[in-house]
Amino acid sequence: MRCPALACWLFAAVIVTPARAQTHVVLVTGLPGESVYRERFHTWASTLRTAAMRLGVPDSHVIYLGEDAGAGDPGPQGPATKERLAEALRRIAARGEPNAIVFLVLFGHGSDRGEPRLSLPGPDLGATELNTLLGAMPTQRIVVVNTASASGGFVAALSGPRRVIVTATKSGFEQNHAIFGGHFAEAFGAAAADLDKDERVSVLEAFLHAKAAVARVYQVDRRLLTEHALLDDNGDREGSTDPTATGRDGSAAAAVFLGSGEVSGRMAPVIAGDSTGLALQRRRAELEQRIAALRARKDSVPQETYERELEDLVVQLAEVSRALRERTTPRPFE
Repeated sequence: MRCPALACWLFAAVIVTPARAQTHVVLVTGLPGESVYRERFHTWASTLRTAAMRLGVPDSHVIYLGEDAGAGDPGPQGPATKERLAEALRRIAARGEPNAIVFLVLFGHGSDRGEPRLSLPGPDLGATELNTLLGAMPTQRIVVVNTASASGGFVAALSGPRRVIVTATKSGFEQNHAIFGGHFAEAFGAAAADLDKDERVSVLEAFLHAKAAVARVYQVDRRLLTEHALLDDNGDREGSTDPTATGRDGSAAAAVFLGSGEVSGRMAPVIAGDSTGLALQRRRAELEQRIAALRARKDSVPQETYERELEDLVVQLAEVSRALRERTTPRPFE
């Protein structure tokens, strides 16, 4: 038995993370090489930094390392050396928050001569070294987005349980400057990226938005596509170019959001005293928790039973979400 189109379309919206999970964001801009790339990488990192804070990540939980582009907005907190990055990750690991979500987003140029690397001031950051650093956070949920050229090898090196790995390229042979990072950063403030219309953008949706935007740019410029982004979230060390919320890769990424993960981006809260609206909010939260619990025991439930129960819960959630939207006032993304 297969879930109906409506259930599949809404699947990404109903896999939720703990509402109160702490989120840490680490942004890194590597060696630019040229001033045009320095400004570009800074713009991408600043866009993502602004989105993270707008979505509820405290400023104290956002670390930005890179070269100062001389812009008026808040710049990096220090150079993006391997030592400073290691220190930042160690500080996050020392907090010991088992449910924390850690976003590490890398902007820059990469290489793959024997080992995938990101070009940094001083020694470059190798994929194996980064995996060792992340190993100090075995209970946190980790999202690594390497938007650099030749970044595909980071998938096999970093893939593992509780991890979502995104790269701008599918291999180290795609060495041209990649534009995926800019589109990925802007996705968290773009209404068009909210594919399931649940008023929030997941990592999966940001990936799909960026991938589509990259393809359009190359098509308009009439150039052969030289970057093929990958996403891996099932720990098999093999990324997918076409992940989906119900596919081999994509279900975990559909469950991770930048910020609190709560519906706070465009949907205004129900008016105080609206008992029906408040009841709908409670019902939605209950259904989301039931779906999360069902997913947690997927391997112990017969497939037909699992799909039947999931379909029923998803349809209920769609009805509740639609009723709740009718009682709220949408706001455009800032």
